[in-house]
Amino acid sequence: MAAPTFSVFVAGGTGHLGVPLLRELVKRGHTVRALVRPGSEKKLPSGCEPIQGDATDPVTYAGSIRPSHTFVQLVGVSHPNPRKAAEFQAIDRASALGAMEAAKPSGVQHFIYLSVAQPAPVMKSYISVRAEGEAALRSSGMNVTIVRPWYVLGPGHRWPYVLLPMYWLFERIPSTRDGARRLGLVTLDQMTRTLVSAIENPSIGARLVEVPQIRIGNVLA
Repeated sequence: MAAPTFSVFVAGGTGHLGVPLLRELVKRGHTVRALVRPGSEKKLPSGCEPIQGDATDPVTYAGSIRPSHTFVQLVGVSHPNPRKAAEFQAIDRASALGAMEAAKPSGVQHFIYLSVAQPAPVMKSYISVRAEGEAALRSSGMNVTIVRPWYVLGPGHRWPYVLLPMYWLFERIPSTRDGARRLGLVTLDQMTRTLVSAIENPSIGARLVEVPQIRIGNVLA
């Protein structure tokens, strides 16, 4: 049986995670709208409808969300690190809360939020912003899927491959096993398959998808 198709609105579609997701959604027959800054339309895969707007200002795009069934929020500061705390507030926080504000009255039935694995001993300001987004979503009344990767390997994001032997060891030590699994590395392909699975299998209520499930690439596993 063919998977159902949906109308999907993606914020953050021109980024590291967004482009392969958009490409796969179009390939699978979904109707895709992508929020872009003016001049960024050329970054979108063929078959996507560009929606010009500012991700941190929902007024600029709220009128173009309907009739999308699913809203996917991928917006965030590229290459996050502890020195970018102010950017996390201005971009990650503002875009997430704005997207929620715009999505619910636009009839969105399923909101997918890219968060981050937590708790963790580092990146406190980043995690705090994402946790605030999660809390706002849980209280919004919308059906939500929260996806919590730690670090996504892919083009331009390969240096953590050197850590794989350390992860292998920590996952086999009882005292460090849970943390190593929760903060494990995932690939771009695994993230794409997980997001597609979340879109094609909408949640009822709130659903949390963490690293072990992302590695499987199926929110129903």
